[in-house]
Amino acid sequence: MTIKKIGILGGSGFVGCTLANHLSREGYALKVFTRDREAKRHNLILLPELDLIEANIHDQVQLSAHLSDCDAVINLVGILNERGRRGSGFHHVHVELTNKIIRACQENNIRRLLHMSAINADASGGTSHYLRSKGKAEDNAHAADGIHVTSFRPSVIFGKEDSFFNRFASLLELIPVIFPLACAEARFSPVFVEDVAKAMTGALAEPRHYGKRYDLCGPNTYALQELVEFTGKCIGRNRVIIPLPDAISRMQGLAFDLAGFIFHALGIEQPFSRDNYLSTKMDAVCRCNDLVALGISPTAIEGIVPGYLTNKTQRGKYAAYRRAK
Repeated sequence: MTIKKIGILGGSGFVGCTLANHLSREGYALKVFTRDREAKRHNLILLPELDLIEANIHDQVQLSAHLSDCDAVINLVGILNERGRRGSGFHHVHVELTNKIIRACQENNIRRLLHMSAINADASGGTSHYLRSKGKAEDNAHAADGIHVTSFRPSVIFGKEDSFFNRFASLLELIPVIFPLACAEARFSPVFVEDVAKAMTGALAEPRHYGKRYDLCGPNTYALQELVEFTGKCIGRNRVIIPLPDAISRMQGLAFDLAGFIFHALGIEQPFSRDNYLSTKMDAVCRCNDLVALGISPTAIEGIVPGYLTNKTQRGKYAAYRRAK
């Protein structure tokens, strides 16, 4: 199978931009689809052989037409919180879109698909709508006729533009002295975005990866409280972390859900939800870290996160200084 051009859904996001850079260096031509081309063009416009295309990827006709000249497809699309009810939003974004991608691949005789899933994704055993919908989408992709699929199941992904450490850094800046933390004992093995991109790039053209599902983790496992304390040290905000009891954590998720329309109106990503709470009932860790099997030495947070969080804090202080002048 010769792969020259790749269609990437979700390619203008955090993971997508990193992956696009890796694939571009390998000489692939890329088509990246986005809802707002002008808002995303600064991240990708300098890459050679890359077309940034504004499209409605949920429209089957548009999707099939745009992928007609591609040799492979990469699906990175996912959400952590839904706008629908009782899982309908997750089902729409994860399951229904994956089904449309499968159909587009079959209509265009595209035989290679890389699919981004999540650690603990399980259609029947997942503890949350997020995990069950991710599991169902992953299963549908692997069951598709005529398509060679490889899926990737990372723990929380970190890097310069991540929504994990950066979000906690912003919250720690805002909340003085005492920081109440839901699900403080939940466990994660954060994986570096560059390592994820290496894994996906390396697997793309190798038949030995067909049909495989790879769990991707960093080298160490931490409780959420440890990660928040680490974030505080990186930005010089050593708050007193107060772990919330399980019942209060659940109630906090419900409260954020009830206020979800406010976050949406303000254009702010909802920071926590009942579904997030349910996802933390399963530790986001690898039983067997497939990064090592893929020949990649996992990168620790200690060597990467302080650099970009410290720079972010310094930029913030400089911006405040400029405003005061």
